[in-house]
Amino acid sequence: MSAPINRELLRRLPKAELHCHLDGSVRPQTLLDLAREYGQPMPRSDAESLRQYMVVSDGRSLEDYLQRFDITLSVMQTAPALERIAYELAIDAAADGVRYLEVRYAPILNVRHGLSLGDAVEASVRGLARAEREAGIVGRVIVCAIRSMAPAVSLELAELAAAYRKSGVVGFDLAGGEAGHPASAHERAFAYAHQHDVACTCHAGEGDGPESVRQALHSCCANRIGHGTRIIEDASLLEYVNDRRVPVEICLTSNLQTHAAQSYAAHPLRTYYDRGLQVVLNTDNRLMSGTTLTDEYAHAAEHLGFTFDELARMALNGFESAFLPHEQRRALMAQAERDIAQLRRELV
Repeated sequence: MSAPINRELLRRLPKAELHCHLDGSVRPQTLLDLAREYGQPMPRSDAESLRQYMVVSDGRSLEDYLQRFDITLSVMQTAPALERIAYELAIDAAADGVRYLEVRYAPILNVRHGLSLGDAVEASVRGLARAEREAGIVGRVIVCAIRSMAPAVSLELAELAAAYRKSGVVGFDLAGGEAGHPASAHERAFAYAHQHDVACTCHAGEGDGPESVRQALHSCCANRIGHGTRIIEDASLLEYVNDRRVPVEICLTSNLQTHAAQSYAAHPLRTYYDRGLQVVLNTDNRLMSGTTLTDEYAHAAEHLGFTFDELARMALNGFESAFLPHEQRRALMAQAERDIAQLRRELV
């Protein structure tokens, strides 16, 4: 069946989001509120102008895209701020049809004013738990390390992820500019995470080539790949990712902004899906990319020819690839399957 696709249908489609940065998904009004509270300057004085400013429309690379994070991080240095931002992100995601959300960020960037790493994690966990009580969305945290930081810092963050594995954290990640910062330098952090039963993802194949993905998979043993836009350049690697069922966290709009892809139509998502890869759609950064998960599904439909049934399959891939315990994952997936069946009945 190929149901007619419209925005409301895509919003109601039950979705899981696995690649969403906390510091890239702050409400503009919240930025202004916190800036006033903490005495931080903002580049614009009203929410709509700030929203437009924060969308990266002039970047030439991944590194240019990442510069906007200095603005959000300036007001993300206290527990109340982190809790509020995590709560609001989950509430906004729930309104967007997201049932399960993995929020990632690097707590090492939130301790400039004396907050401890543990406090930085606990604050966001509290915000996500509050959203779950109010809106039903299940939210969990992925702790990020940063490629450009010392490997010892990455190890400390892997230890942090392991310490909170039963308290709201479900994964460990390596983010930041890829070029010149190989993932292999952070092998010890990934080894620690794996040895302590923490699932791992890794940004790779966005700001650098397929060799970056190879390092994420073979040096760091990542369970998922963030972006993976350039896997397509290496036929053997593409085959390996497919055969091993490694989920690929696709972020269409941000890939255009960082020039990892030249257009929606040129993005390799269509090829990946047709080859059978376990692909999942995500926003990456709702603020910097000016997008929602519904928008990302709409782009896939409009520019890459995805049908409703194909989008529903990708939505289920998200639940299937979540870093949740198996039984919780199955329960969320079963409910999503029932709701998708109901959507199909309504469209007959």
